[in-house]
Amino acid sequence: MIDWDDAFDNSSYVPGSDGLAAAWGAAATAWRDSRGGTLDISYGPGARNRLDLFRPEGVAKGLVVFVHGGYWQKLDKSFWSHFAAGPLSRGWALAVPSYTLAPEARLGQMVEEVRASIEEAARHVAGPVRLAGHSAGGHLVARMACADGPLPDRLDRVISISGIHDLRPLLGTRMNEVLHLDAAEAAAESPAQLSRRAGLSVTCWVGANERPELVRQTRLLSEAWDVPNVFDPGHDHFSVVAELGRPGSALLTELLKD
Repeated sequence: MIDWDDAFDNSSYVPGSDGLAAAWGAAATAWRDSRGGTLDISYGPGARNRLDLFRPEGVAKGLVVFVHGGYWQKLDKSFWSHFAAGPLSRGWALAVPSYTLAPEARLGQMVEEVRASIEEAARHVAGPVRLAGHSAGGHLVARMACADGPLPDRLDRVISISGIHDLRPLLGTRMNEVLHLDAAEAAAESPAQLSRRAGLSVTCWVGANERPELVRQTRLLSEAWDVPNVFDPGHDHFSVVAELGRPGSALLTELLKD
């Protein structure tokens, strides 16, 4: 029998992970205080339907939207502002939305809110649109890459970072006491059970030192959609996403390549 709670338990296997949220929050606050940004742009009626937008000097080459993780029940846009250092160093703007979390929202509502946030952000920045999402956010950006809904025609690349692409194992976790997934919703919202949007570039990215289930989830979507996967050497579930904010990283280069 598989212990699915343990399989999805990233924090217990990364020393010091209990302090990461506070560190990210402090770094993000410092970034906003020093660099500014356009904050709390509304994209819907909900209290968390807000996004922050950070622009480079001059005219942006395009827009990156980063969708945060937290297993669909934690965190918000305020923890990630400093990730703008990566895209801005390459002349791209970065948008970071919040979205309604469980148990207030089911996953289908989160998918629609993320879709609305991308559409709103794209109204503020011209050029191509690229998506990156981490963990639960990887699931949400992968859903944006599915064939079952409209998105801006300018969307041309998606990277799911340590994403969860088959939700069905979550039915057997304590996490589901908050998510309230049933079998039908788990199948309907699993990118690995759906078709990829035609003509869209997708890459599945995961830290090589992550839990086996996250590695499996990455390989699963890569095989189902016949898209590349990258096992980033030396990285765990948390360090891998920080590469998005590091100028010159392999992750950032993959996201913003021509």
